[in-house]
Amino acid sequence: MCLGIPGKVVWINGDIAGVDFGEVVVEAGTHIVDDLSVGDYVLVHSGYILEKLDMDEARKTLELFDELARVQQEAS
Repeated sequence: MCLGIPGKVVWINGDIAGVDFGEVVVEAGTHIVDDLSVGDYVLVHSGYILEKLDMDEARKTLELFDELARVQQEAS
């Protein structure tokens, strides 16, 4: 099983895109996904964009990650 992290594409330069994860922007390969645009929400794993996500799906996933982090902090 792998964990893909959703982020927002903020720039594209050839086969590399900058993906914003809120705290950091990382470079990810665009080789797997066609028709990628700045502003798209994407799922990234191991340095590659695996698929585009709709905004609602990305938002729900990010909210779940925030909730998990909050629960973990409270348990510490």
